Amino acid sequence: MKYEDEKYYHVYNRGAHKAPLFMLEEHYRYCIRLIDKYNSKFCISVEAYCLMTNHYHLLVQQMEGGSISRFIQTIFNAYAQGFNVQTGHSGTLFQGKAKAIEVDSDDYAVRLCRYIHLNPVVAGFVSTPEQWEWSDFQKWIDYQSNIPSNLRRVAAKVPLREIYFESGKAYTEFVSLGQEEQELKKYMLE
Repeated sequence: MKYEDEKYYHVYNRGAHKAPLFMLEEHYRYCIRLIDKYNSKFCISVEAYCLMTNHYHLLVQQMEGGSISRFIQTIFNAYAQGFNVQTGHSGTLFQGKAKAIEVDSDDYAVRLCRYIHLNPVVAGFVSTPEQWEWSDFQKWIDYQSNIPSNLRRVAAKVPLREIYFESGKAYTEFVSLGQEEQELKKYMLE
């Protein structure tokens, strides 16, 4: 995929043969450190992320002169090398190249953030997203926007959470609505 500046992309992948990518807390921490280390180097804004046991989700935006491809390649090559050394694993860690979907609207991007943050809840690992330590949900809810509401929509290079949600509480409520929808779908399918 050819990534374009200022556009959002949902990037994801999983372990080869659905095998675990993260076995220890330190594995998660190492991957998060890599994300934090390389986002500015490759001019990437990481809007949301969630690391699950055998897969990951990232919502990223490529800034001018950035490279999502190099960002993903650098992070997950370094992660795989470190994982392999620590665990004695050999061979492929990931199920092929990372997949990416262009996110063509802000509404889709915000709903995708909710999907990403609800992933561990839907998987049954936790009952609320704030209980999952390996996402940036806490970052989304631990802030208070300083952007006046009449300027939020036009704010450039401002995280989505600050454009669309005036507080962490507002985002938590938005996520709760998504959780209720998921539970209703599950109930309707049973």
